[in-house]
Amino acid sequence: MTNTVIDPHILERAKVWLEGDYDEETKAKVKDLMENDPKELTDAFYTNLEFGTGGLRGVMGVGTNRMNKYTVGAATQGLANYLKKMFPGREQIKIAVAFDSRRNNTFFAGITADVMSANGIKVFLFDDMRPTPELSFAIRHLHCQAGVVITASHNPPEYNGYKAYWEDGGQLINPHDKNVIGEVLKIRNISEIKFKRNDSLVEIIGAEIDKEYISRVKGLSLSPESIRKHSDLKIVYTPIHGTGAKLVPEGLKAYGFKNVFNVPEQDIPDGNFPTVKSPNPEEPAALNMAIEKAKQVNASLVLATDPDADRVGVAVLNDKNEFILLNGNQTATLLLYYLLTKWKENGKLTGREFTIKTVVTSEILRDISVKSGVEYFDTLTGFKYIAEIIRQNEGKKQYIGGGEESYGFLIGDFVRDKDAVSACCMIAECAAWAAEKGKKLYELLPEIYLQYGFYKERLASITRKGKEGAEEIKKMMETYRSDPPKAINGSAVIMIKDYLRQMTFDLEKHTEEKISLPKSDVLQFFLMDGGKISVRPSGTEPKIKYYFSVREDFTDIKKFDEMNAFLDKRIDAIIKDLGL
Repeated sequence: MTNTVIDPHILERAKVWLEGDYDEETKAKVKDLMENDPKELTDAFYTNLEFGTGGLRGVMGVGTNRMNKYTVGAATQGLANYLKKMFPGREQIKIAVAFDSRRNNTFFAGITADVMSANGIKVFLFDDMRPTPELSFAIRHLHCQAGVVITASHNPPEYNGYKAYWEDGGQLINPHDKNVIGEVLKIRNISEIKFKRNDSLVEIIGAEIDKEYISRVKGLSLSPESIRKHSDLKIVYTPIHGTGAKLVPEGLKAYGFKNVFNVPEQDIPDGNFPTVKSPNPEEPAALNMAIEKAKQVNASLVLATDPDADRVGVAVLNDKNEFILLNGNQTATLLLYYLLTKWKENGKLTGREFTIKTVVTSEILRDISVKSGVEYFDTLTGFKYIAEIIRQNEGKKQYIGGGEESYGFLIGDFVRDKDAVSACCMIAECAAWAAEKGKKLYELLPEIYLQYGFYKERLASITRKGKEGAEEIKKMMETYRSDPPKAINGSAVIMIKDYLRQMTFDLEKHTEEKISLPKSDVLQFFLMDGGKISVRPSGTEPKIKYYFSVREDFTDIKKFDEMNAFLDKRIDAIIKDLGL
């Protein structure tokens, strides 16, 4: 027995799992932690998993703060109880359930189906792994009241998650997310969780949903003539061991692209993600194998999706014929510029359209929308907020597209979450459109900057794991609020937006203004020189994130590299000044 003293509160929480009606394997693991690993015991039991911007997500293992049969069972029972309260007159409440390629994927999806059906709720369960956006589509297509996908997106292999969706196909938002947690917290004993499946209420779905979904993705196409002329465009695609392996190539084929190459080693579904350090397409190394493949086959475009195929990373050839990675802001810029240009050319703009971006995403998306005469919305980080705006405007205005800097994009509204399948198809179409103009996709960026100014962004993260890490991140945010910087890199802070206090502080005019968005632990510092620094704890990972944005007027396309380097140095100086 270790001599480390364990917090009595945590010990009591763990003892419940030893004395309750838990399976013997679980009890043995809890006992081992109590005797041999007090730190892991503390992390496993110090709190309950809660819904964040991505739902329920955590390390797999025993404990109240871990993904396991009982936490998933309790979340599902709580969701089932809430559904019954919200739809009391419904003859048959329905839910769709999907899963990605992670470890314990079918186990957790099965537990979800067990508990839902045991509560008299009809379950549409996918026959195999599917992209998260297809789950969102299925909810609406099958007229479900909710949905669940088992995924931890791009988190490390030890993680899994439980994303819950409402009847509009969007992730749970306030008050539903908090109310579901409230129902979960009411469950005092695991005997209250109904684990016995009702087979008559579980229906397996698959190919028929794929067909409908791909049909809707194809319907987004705006330049079929450009694709016909450049159908031989060489594209390399990798799902990074995830769910995009089937539907992204199918989508590209439906669009008319004939030269799509895969990376065979990464087509294999594997929750250990053996060929990459991280399955996150935001990480440059995740695209290494795909870029090597592109060099072998002389491709000009590389696309990579994360395990649940809701985020996409892009690599393109630059003017020196070298592959470079686009960041999320650059991809969003190209997509939105293309969408609005084609909507205008095709006579589709009526004055009732709108776009959406998150507050930490590049302001160039705002500029492109405004110049195009299209209304835009800013919202908090998390696609559930984008889905909420689409829902609020349904029947009144038409959503065109939008997204967030973290590689998540959505075109059209038949899905209500970020969708890498449709994004991959639209990025490829944009490349064909550029080719029709005799340009590489990358060459569109300098042309856009000539019109809107040269925007440069970068993301930096600091990881702090466990209970101690969470407390440290909380302290960092408190310090930024109590003692905010007066200047950053020699440029005065002229405005602070505090989304937790829901206030904007104009330091030049000495005025305050209410922010209408929901409360969120986000701070933004706006600088005299046009810079913007956003700080927020991640809702899905043990990180504090810093978003840096700088801008300069741009008038000479020949000086693209020079301006790019200049703005990079400015961001470097900001990071150094902040002591990161």
